[in-house]
Amino acid sequence: MHNFFTIVFIILIIFFIVIFKRKYIFNAFNKKKSYPMKDILNENNIIISSAKKNYHYLNSSNKYSEFYKRKLRAKMNNLYKGSVEDKLKALNLAEELADKSTLPILKRGLKDMDPEIVKLSASLIRRFK
Repeated sequence: MHNFFTIVFIILIIFFIVIFKRKYIFNAFNKKKSYPMKDILNENNIIISSAKKNYHYLNSSNKYSEFYKRKLRAKMNNLYKGSVEDKLKALNLAEELADKSTLPILKRGLKDMDPEIVKLSASLIRRFK
């Protein structure tokens, strides 16, 4: 009796996996999608993968370690509290990092009184859309 319930339970688990993970199972057997498509470079130095429509910036944050990214974010926050030149340096660091973690600094740049800072922040935020 115990073996019967075990077998029924295993069949139910397989049944639910097939129902809820059907897309992943069919994609595993689909040979057409197993090879990646070529990447296309557009005019804004953004690589657009034609397979999934993923956007990766050429100066992407993939070249930095997490420790270095954290250090750059702290430096950006400290620089942004200073003068206009320091704010521009902070925004240039945000451009170099090109990470979504820089969005709070860029949003603060949009609210700034200096038009240069607002213009640079808007151009950097535009890359994330």
